[in-house]
Amino acid sequence: MNSIRTYILFLFLAFGLQQAQSQSYHFKTSGFSVLEKNERGKWGEWSNLDLVNLSVVLDTNKHRIVVYSQEIQLFNILDYIEREENDTDITYSFMCKDNDGRECKLSIITRKKQDFRKQLYINYDNRIIVYNIFTV
Repeated sequence: MNSIRTYILFLFLAFGLQQAQSQSYHFKTSGFSVLEKNERGKWGEWSNLDLVNLSVVLDTNKHRIVVYSQEIQLFNILDYIEREENDTDITYSFMCKDNDGRECKLSIITRKKQDFRKQLYINYDNRIIVYNIFTV
């Protein structure tokens, strides 16, 4: 009987003290640029690269991506798109909803032929925001 009690206590402690392993990825930005559609629905030109130092967190446990800009940009992940890879890029994409409930696609792209530089693309129907990011 004493060994059963010890076994139950061991199981309780083993399961009770386990911490969930968080899949959280932290990035910093170094710059961003914006591309918008004009009145005719044609893509314009990328804006000049603005230097910014922001934090970006991809949290797969909470199913969200957060860009800690002056106005926090919260993207709830609706769907994880299968990883894509070709000769030049490795792409992880996510279908999301932003703070305002608008759907968008976020992609983290690693540029193989550019010293494995990383970029975060936020794609809406009428504009694209790109952040140059690096892992911290």
